[in-house]
Amino acid sequence: MSTVVNVEEKLFQNRYKVDHGRPHIQIRKPEVCANDCQSQQCTYVCPAACYKAEGNGAVTLITDGCLECGSCRVICTEHANVAWEYPRGGHGILFKFG
Repeated sequence: MSTVVNVEEKLFQNRYKVDHGRPHIQIRKPEVCANDCQSQQCTYVCPAACYKAEGNGAVTLITDGCLECGSCRVICTEHANVAWEYPRGGHGILFKFG
């Protein structure tokens, strides 16, 4: 018997405490994403879909809901355009187990 797992439902169970005004991830130079990065891998490797490719080539980042997995900083090694640090204590992802 196989069970189908809906990733969106599982992610919805997690909670995220936003640290307003102090995001733990930033795109260092947005123009690099738009002009120099052809693949924009961050837009499809992020499991929480925090990165979005815009029609004009730009990449937008919304850190609300970030799983803090670090995939974005690993995938962006060619341009090193992601500034990533852990959120301040009490902020960030609050996983729900079970």
